[in-house]
Amino acid sequence: MQSVMESLFSITYLVLVITLGCIMVYRHKDNRQYRLFGIMTLILGCGDAFHLVPRIIALCTSGLENYAAALGFGKLVTSITMTLFYVILYHIWKIRYNAAGKSFLTIFVYASAVTRIILCLFPQNKWLSVDAPVEWGVYRNIPFVVLGIIIITIYFQMAKKNNDRVFRFLWLAVSLSFAFYIPVVLWADLNPAIGMFMLPKTCAYVWIVFMGFRGNGKSI
Repeated sequence: MQSVMESLFSITYLVLVITLGCIMVYRHKDNRQYRLFGIMTLILGCGDAFHLVPRIIALCTSGLENYAAALGFGKLVTSITMTLFYVILYHIWKIRYNAAGKSFLTIFVYASAVTRIILCLFPQNKWLSVDAPVEWGVYRNIPFVVLGIIIITIYFQMAKKNNDRVFRFLWLAVSLSFAFYIPVVLWADLNPAIGMFMLPKTCAYVWIVFMGFRGNGKSI
């Protein structure tokens, strides 16, 4: 029963996010912010598909242990696309709040993202193995958390300063996504039930997507 429910949840999520991404890209009408949000959403959905589709197949057939390589490769792809997600979200912030300049902050964002991606590509991650080392899961997520903290801080500050009703809770959605994600990285190997935190984490990302979709690229 749990396998069926999780599979239905994942399918619904992928269809919803990819559909909304396509709509935003199609409807952007030269609105750069809305187009970027659509591209960012498509990267989110398509990247997650690399992990979720094999997981759905595994749950509905012979089990996760028989799809270790496909699931591991999917996690690698998702790790990279999620990093790109936040880099694009940073640029959406610059456009929405007319944050000109910010060269040091931009360099720091890109440095965190590049460091995260490089760490993900190290063979020590053993992505295709059943017993991938937990410590490398921690290493590669340190710059990712730094990137998340930057996004949370800048959106919180500027949404409050500009009384941005559309994105006023975006910082909270990002915060929740990390709050549910970090325990999975640290303790899911010890207690597989903690992996269920990925479901509310996914809901937090859907919330972010809906904020962008509802905002329709309109200025503050």
